[in-house]
Amino acid sequence: MTTSDHIADVSTGTDTTPEGSDSAPYAEPRETTEGPVYTVSGGDWDDVLSDAGHDERMVINMGPQHPSTHGVLRLVLEMEGETVTQLRSVIGYLHTGIEKNCEYRTWTQGVTFVTRMDYLSPLFNEMGYCLAVEKLLELEVPRRAQLLRVLLMEINRIGSHFVYIATGGMELGATTAMTLGFREREEVLHLLEHLTGLRMNHAFIRPGGLAQDMPEDFVEKVTEFCKVMDERLPLYDKLFTGQPIWRNRLKGVGYLPLDACLALGITGPVLRSAGVAWDLRKTDPYSCYDEFDFEVPTSTDADCWARYLLRVEEMRQSVRIIRQVLEKLEPGPVMVEDRKVAWPAQLSVSSDGMGNSLDHVRKIMGQSMESLIHHFKLVTEGFRVPPGQVYSTVESPRGELGFHLVSDGGTRPARVHVREPSFVNLQAMPAMSEGGLVADVIAAVASIDPVMGGVDR
Repeated sequence: MTTSDHIADVSTGTDTTPEGSDSAPYAEPRETTEGPVYTVSGGDWDDVLSDAGHDERMVINMGPQHPSTHGVLRLVLEMEGETVTQLRSVIGYLHTGIEKNCEYRTWTQGVTFVTRMDYLSPLFNEMGYCLAVEKLLELEVPRRAQLLRVLLMEINRIGSHFVYIATGGMELGATTAMTLGFREREEVLHLLEHLTGLRMNHAFIRPGGLAQDMPEDFVEKVTEFCKVMDERLPLYDKLFTGQPIWRNRLKGVGYLPLDACLALGITGPVLRSAGVAWDLRKTDPYSCYDEFDFEVPTSTDADCWARYLLRVEEMRQSVRIIRQVLEKLEPGPVMVEDRKVAWPAQLSVSSDGMGNSLDHVRKIMGQSMESLIHHFKLVTEGFRVPPGQVYSTVESPRGELGFHLVSDGGTRPARVHVREPSFVNLQAMPAMSEGGLVADVIAAVASIDPVMGGVDR
């Protein structure tokens, strides 16, 4: 029977196949050079459409080279038209083996590895790791070191949130957000370079305290930075908070209610946007945070818009904390007195830019053989940590950053495992995006603000 003999009247749903035909309700496919051609012969056209519905879906790879996936993140989207029906996150494109590498280095050298995980908030990585080591050693860090750690972390928090606004805005088409956000972040990096010697990956927070004290003019520099932030933060309210395009792009997008946050273990601004004031600086204070007067902003909207507002407000609260640190600071040591732990010894800026103080070098090289032996063993072999395991947390810009360290009593960790907030929060992507438009996937990723260095480690 030819195709012309076998016609389905689509408009009426009636079959006009000649009587006596022995064909099946649906004709067999006929192969052509362009692929199979089907001749519909049944009257149940609605059933045919429902069967073919799945064929309308496309599977699309977004990333890992896509400029809007917030790093080397790959999102596998199943789409029906512009609607996302299924989403899967694929990670691992930035794996560096940091946790395993820490097991082959001394406890102090581990700082230089962990600082490179979440590269937008390196000081928080160092802080979480050092708190865990100090808990195992049962060390009490000098008060000045604790306060300076808070100062550095809050400066770092401001810089991290500026990158969220800059990259999130650029991914959504607001290029002004990118230029302004990175302009402000430069202020942060310039200040951190002045205080620690490096713009990123500082390795400045060490087990027992800090690598060295602040430069002499640091109070003026930090005060000046706070004034600049006071001037520039209101600009973001003018440019973005009150702008209808930005508001419409974020409001009601990436919705993740409280029960979903709790089920997925979400922390940080995403959890606080759902109504829970869970901030480890308040709920489980560390490093003198219980002495500071600051607010934990929350919302109940649980969408991308709420997360944006919270992060802008968190930057204002960080400026408040920084000013309070400057008021509380008093002279004192920035490293524990225990010479078996205080590594490296007596760091100060010397003629070569940075290194051991000349007095210390003179002592170990020309006056005391015991001091030289001790210095050599401490640097090459490291200090011993009593056997045990510990879990220590800090509130990073992205949520709860936890370090699980295991010691077997040696000079190296037996196991290092990190509870990285970017990794955990990325679980929320399907819940935020499925059923929404593909354009809103970008807004949802940006609102989580994942850093792939921390996700993959």
